[in-house]
Amino acid sequence: MPATKTSPGFGRLAVLGLQHVLVMYTGCVTVPLVFGAAAGLDSATVALLISADLLVAGIVTMIQGAGVGRILGVRMPVMAGAAFTTVTPMILIAGEYGIQAVYGSMLAAGVFGLLIAYPFAKAVRFFPPLVSGVVITVVGLALIGVGVDLVVGHDPQAADHAAPSRLALAAFVVVVILLVARFGRGFVAQTGVLLGLLAGTAVAVPLGLVDFSGVKTADWVGMSAPFHFGAPQFPAVAVLSMCVVMLVLFAESTADLIAVADLTGKKLTTADMARGLAADGLSGVLGGVMNAFVDTVFAQNVGLVTMTKVRRRHVATMAGGMLVVLGLIPKLGALVAGLPEPVIGAAGLVMFATVAAVGMSTLRRVPFDGTHNLLIIAVSIGVGLAPEVAPDLYSRFPSWVEMVLGSPVTSATLLAFGLNLAFNGPRREPGPLPVASGQRTPDQHQQIRT
Repeated sequence: MPATKTSPGFGRLAVLGLQHVLVMYTGCVTVPLVFGAAAGLDSATVALLISADLLVAGIVTMIQGAGVGRILGVRMPVMAGAAFTTVTPMILIAGEYGIQAVYGSMLAAGVFGLLIAYPFAKAVRFFPPLVSGVVITVVGLALIGVGVDLVVGHDPQAADHAAPSRLALAAFVVVVILLVARFGRGFVAQTGVLLGLLAGTAVAVPLGLVDFSGVKTADWVGMSAPFHFGAPQFPAVAVLSMCVVMLVLFAESTADLIAVADLTGKKLTTADMARGLAADGLSGVLGGVMNAFVDTVFAQNVGLVTMTKVRRRHVATMAGGMLVVLGLIPKLGALVAGLPEPVIGAAGLVMFATVAAVGMSTLRRVPFDGTHNLLIIAVSIGVGLAPEVAPDLYSRFPSWVEMVLGSPVTSATLLAFGLNLAFNGPRREPGPLPVASGQRTPDQHQQIRT
């Protein structure tokens, strides 16, 4: 008698969904925090941006998991969150044209994303393992610094910056995750990151690293009004820059969606991909209206799917619902935000590194003998990560250049995409170089023998 699949109950879905939320929460709210600080916004306005950010991320995540007919949503266990790639362009646009231009260009880029989702999905042959593997690897490597900053602290002048207690707490969380992965069974093995976060928080209490003071001052219900900063503005350079960023986000999401499809065994069709990318475009429209941010498939949650082997899409739908609640109830959001940074950073470090490992695993499918593919990967990753090492690398160039190339993911994606076309052409799998007359590749010898 064939085995039947049983769906996890509501309790298990809630626990697994909570794990996804806790893993991505800090990364999601980091974008409004960084942007708000750079744009000179007061704390109350930043709090509104965080609520709007969580609300839009939750809506888009639910759409990705549950789907909306044949229009939106890839129907896979993916989480949507504010894209780090947009931070630099948004800050530069705010400084050059003002915040109204930030949300105007975001709104325009969202409409652009909705319009090109299907054509972009049809171009998936331009994203063979060579390109998607580079993109996923660079996403993971570029985000490792975010996890490390959370562990050691953002302020080098602070008394507890890189304190042994912070490092020991982070190491403890990593050890708990490893122990659960090694010895856990069944459902427990799927919650290793959640257990690491809870155990780390419990240990952090006597160390004085837990701060829930923000819960008292946070409102029970709150949401920013549409167009909080006034009517949107659409400077041509800002709109063009944000549309280019949207294309890069599509490339990043494409790579992540392919990775999740491989993990879940789903045959990803052009229509599936188009619906998933359209949800990213919708996030730009919602973000432009609700003062939020453009969302992309969150890489650390792809790493979580890899670790836990939980492949049910309704886990993501549940997590999206939780994000909506957090976005509408700031007091709950403040409670989650009170988790110790070293604990969140340690879990994030594992997730980001797992994403990089997924990218490297994808690159294993790339043929290297008789090709230039190793050089393409080396140049794409090396030049792509340069802005991560030297943030002011393009500061002497025009602002639009810095907006586009200042992100490691953007640089690496454009390089991998362009170099693959230049050396291999628009083939799904990069093939071997042509051989000289009278020579044969091993594959050709095999074809002759058979």
